[in-house]
Amino acid sequence: MARYTIIGAGPVGALMGLMLARRGQRVCLVERRPDPRTAPPERGRSINLALAARGMVALEHAGVSGRIAPQMIAMPGRMLHDEQAVLQFLPYGQNEREVIYAIGREPLNRILIEAVAELPGIELRFNTRCVDVDPQAGSLQLRDEAGGGARSEPFEILLAADGAGSAVRGAMLARGLARVEEQPLAHDYKELLIAPIERGVAAGYAFEPHALHIWPRGGFMLIALPNTDGSFTATLFLPRHAAHGTEGFDRLGDGAAVRAFFQQHFADAADVIADLERQFELHPQSQLGSVYCDGWQAAGRVLLLGDAAHAIVPFHGQGLNCGFEDCRVLDRLLAGHGQLASALAEFERDRRPNTDAIAAMALENYVEMRDDVRSALFAQRKLLAADLEREFPGRFIPRYSMVMFHPEIPYAEAQRRGAQQEQLLDRLVERFGYDAPPPAARRYAQSLLDATGL
Repeated sequence: MARYTIIGAGPVGALMGLMLARRGQRVCLVERRPDPRTAPPERGRSINLALAARGMVALEHAGVSGRIAPQMIAMPGRMLHDEQAVLQFLPYGQNEREVIYAIGREPLNRILIEAVAELPGIELRFNTRCVDVDPQAGSLQLRDEAGGGARSEPFEILLAADGAGSAVRGAMLARGLARVEEQPLAHDYKELLIAPIERGVAAGYAFEPHALHIWPRGGFMLIALPNTDGSFTATLFLPRHAAHGTEGFDRLGDGAAVRAFFQQHFADAADVIADLERQFELHPQSQLGSVYCDGWQAAGRVLLLGDAAHAIVPFHGQGLNCGFEDCRVLDRLLAGHGQLASALAEFERDRRPNTDAIAAMALENYVEMRDDVRSALFAQRKLLAADLEREFPGRFIPRYSMVMFHPEIPYAEAQRRGAQQEQLLDRLVERFGYDAPPPAARRYAQSLLDATGL
């Protein structure tokens, strides 16, 4: 029986530990933060999470989907807020199964840790920071966050789920065992709480709870996801620096500027955040970016997964889902391989093209969310794509649907097919416009599908 040390007990690390422990493996989870079962949640830094099919499949694989379900809120579509607070609902999919779910990071992490703690062979260490890892020697250095120097101890197999700023990845990089490219986004984010109100839409919610709310404003946007207590977690995504007449965080230097900015661009949201100025001052302004790593595994016993291997921007709602899919794929490989080193190498070969693909699609989705959704042609194009999906089920599936609702389709394949389908839509619109396809248009669409092999 192998002994796994997992650095990072956030959602990905906890889920990986749960999967391993359920197969009888010994697991030690090491986390620099306090125990989420007893510590108060962090505020103002964690973008709310969206669970989609890939994440749900992984939770079902680990046997905890039923425990998570009460914390989930179904969001079958986007609710767009224009500058006059006029609302437009755009469904994500074609049926009631094609929904995504809002969930708070804190309850998700706590439930996963509770599930892990119930299993035998589990050791949990909180307030313990990983300082260094030597893959060749099979040793790591840990430091108690309460004080004291670093101590060295051996490990058998080490999995790093310690996030975008991974200490394990840093140790591999320092030893020439990995190459890393970090691509920061010129846009930062800040979280704000929209508290329940007395005369809310439902159960005190300021807005419709079963939707992901978006205030798209071209070069920036505000989003809001519902929480189970009647509140929303809102997140402002905005350029760090204003340029050429655009807005930027650097122009929001005091409460008056913040209030004026929100009243101008997000008036209906500003009206329901009474303490907007105070929250804006107290909550951190955090950065975004993508991490591309070449060399996820070292010495046949160290592996990066989740954000430690491939951090992405949050605009496709797939960071968590991709990390959870990592866990499911890795658990299958570890269970089926006799050779650990081969399993780790195969994991990187299998996942790297897919994580590169979702990183690119997440960046593209930011432009769609903040800008494209404002266009009437965007809505017409989505309707045409939906018509084609109904007409050619299984052959034409919009890229968004492939990513969010079809875990059997790898990210890289969704990206490839999505590009072909965009070209098909271009040709169809060029000949027939955006109206529902008449028989001639259907025949033309079928010929295009046949020609592309879709």
